[in-house]
Formats: sequence, structure tokens, C-alpha cells
Amino acid sequence: MRSSIIIASLLGLVAAGPPTVYLIRHGEKPDSGNGLSAQGVQRSQCLPNVFGYQSSYYIAKIIAQTPQSDGSQQRPYDTVVPLSQNLGIPIDTSCQRDDQKCVAKLVNNYTGSGNILICWEHDALSDIVQALGAKKVPTYPSSDYGIIWTDVSPYTSVDTSGVENCPGLPN
Repeated sequence: MRSSIIIASLLGLVAAGPPTVYLIRHGEKPDSGNGLSAQGVQRSQCLPNVFGYQSSYYIAKIIAQTPQSDGSQQRPYDTVVPLSQNLGIPIDTSCQRDDQKCVAKLVNNYTGSGNILICWEHDALSDIVQALGAKKVPTYPSSDYGIIWTDVSPYTSVDTSGVENCPGLPN
């Protein structure tokens, strides 16, 4: 399956067609409060090794849900900050957590030559892939943090077998 992901990524380099969309959950959270736990910070620091400029994913757009002013819903943004810095691209936080139509619109209106990474709260990832057009909508396991979903245009089928493989962290 990894080879099909690499091929899809390379095709994104060659043709300015629809991007492949990768979806991940935010990093691990602390027992209480907002932000990332030590493991969550470790995961965020690993993401440049997974999706960064030397990877085959060719990420050109990063989308994370809008953080709230009280610090809630901040984890997806915090998770992708190191990757954003590694790639030199901004994080689009224009969509609220429960506005999957907004996310689908960002994906469908994207005209760049690379692929898209979406980092969100795990229980909303199913709603996002459904809004993109998935026929069979998977459920992101509540106990996992390192799974990578791959949604290749026309976004009707989601591959849930990808993993981040961050050293020292569970997938």
C-alpha cells in the first residue's frame, strides 16, 4: 500500500490535478487542560520526518481546525507547527472544528501542485472524509494517534492503513 501512496504523491508533482489528502489526528493530550502532552510534543516534532520536505508525501497545504481564544481546540494546530516551519508554509485555520463542509471546500478549491495534510480532532475526521465524498466512512480509533488516512481523488475511498512510525511513540 505504501507504494500506491508514493505513486499518488509523485503524480501530484507531475500533474496539477486534484491533490491527495492525508488526514491525521492531533498529538497526544495531557490528562487535563489544553495543549499537548510530552508525547504529543514528541509526535509534533516527528512530523517533519514523516511529511517534511524530504518525504514522498509532497505536502503543499496544511489545514488544522481553528483554535479557540480560550486555548481549547489548540492541539491540531500545535501538532503541525513544526511541520509548517519545516516546509515553510502557513497553516490554514479558517475552518471551525464541526464545519466539515468548509474543509471540503478548501480541498476542492485547492489549485496547487502538492498534496494536503489535514490535522483534526479524531472524532471529526470521519465527517471530513464523508464531506469529501467517501462512500464507506471509517472511524478513527479513539485510542490511536499515529494513523495516517489517505484519500485520493475523487475522494470516495479512504485508505486507513498508513502509520507515522514516530520512534518511541505508539501508532
